[in-house]
Amino acid sequence: MARREAPAAGPGSRALVVDVVRSTVGISRVELAEMTGLTQPSISNIVRDLIADGIVHETGSTDSARGKPRKLLAINPANRFGIGFQLGTASLTCVAVDLTGGVIGREVVPLGGDDLTGSLTTRFEDFTAALDLPPSRIEGLAIVSPTANPALEGSFPEWDAVRAELADRLRVPVLVENDAAAAALGEFWSRRVSREQSFGSVYLSAGIGAGLVFGGALFRGASFDAGELGHLSIAFDGRECPCGNRGCVERYASTTATVDAARAHPGLAARLELGGNVATAYDAVALAAVSGDPDAYAVIDTAAGLLNVAVTSMVNLLDLERLILTGPGMAVAGSIYARSLREHLARAAHARHRHEVVVELSAQPRDAASIGAAALIVQASIAPGHTANFARP
Repeated sequence: MARREAPAAGPGSRALVVDVVRSTVGISRVELAEMTGLTQPSISNIVRDLIADGIVHETGSTDSARGKPRKLLAINPANRFGIGFQLGTASLTCVAVDLTGGVIGREVVPLGGDDLTGSLTTRFEDFTAALDLPPSRIEGLAIVSPTANPALEGSFPEWDAVRAELADRLRVPVLVENDAAAAALGEFWSRRVSREQSFGSVYLSAGIGAGLVFGGALFRGASFDAGELGHLSIAFDGRECPCGNRGCVERYASTTATVDAARAHPGLAARLELGGNVATAYDAVALAAVSGDPDAYAVIDTAAGLLNVAVTSMVNLLDLERLILTGPGMAVAGSIYARSLREHLARAAHARHRHEVVVELSAQPRDAASIGAAALIVQASIAPGHTANFARP
């Protein structure tokens, strides 16, 4: 019986093939057909085009039961590049990645001045020139920042206007994404996670966000607002939140809330000198916790326990298989959060008797959002169909 073309053999077929090749070290055309459900002629046509575009290359061969070795395919890393910018309160993190999500360049520079578009334009040009990246191989720029606080109107620029002006100046596609979603996509891409896995990440910072990847694509929701884990309530009559809800986990377990708890702890604030900004104070508490200070450990462990409640609800609702913990809040004390969450899920995850929920720490939690931004550009370029509003000016 002849194989019928699967539904995936439409406009998304190229993205499907790229996703499968990306998630393997090397794969043959025959295996691609088996894993995607596409016919051999479709696979041959798509692979031919991908090789012609320089996205995929043949890396060797493997033995076949029929005697003729099968050629193996892999992503060609250095053919194209994505650029990601992460906006902080006073700094800009710039990252360049290749087609596998591998970081090939990084810098952190001060972010100042009133002309945001002009500053970003100059930084893009200087950054890519310093890396000696051929302009024709730069696929675009993605900018990430925290989701705007609903109580602070105008706290972030009007991104539609900024994006349009940047694209016009730079003559490359420009995307804008929130930090938690971008971090999830970056982890998904660089870890070679299969598109068959239901995958998520938890991004801990001054806020708490989540990124969700289903079928190889970020899940964004009706208004690109999916993943607001920080506003999942863990106490219906709890602390008021600027979002209008009560008991949001962000009010108890964000880095800001944790620093507030540490500063309120008798003796701990004075012992650790928790003045200055929240990020510096939080790192001091986290370092003390992993160094054996019992009071600091208790503060971090309490925050982790409260975060576990919200994360477990997300895992139960979406039946996630794999979670990555990332963001600045995981940079120092991530091991405490990971251990606490694993133990909690082992006794509270609804599907725990059917499958394990794998919990891992990001290898680069502070840069995860900027790396993810660059990976978003790469995915949008070589696996079209996952990302809206991506076209060359």
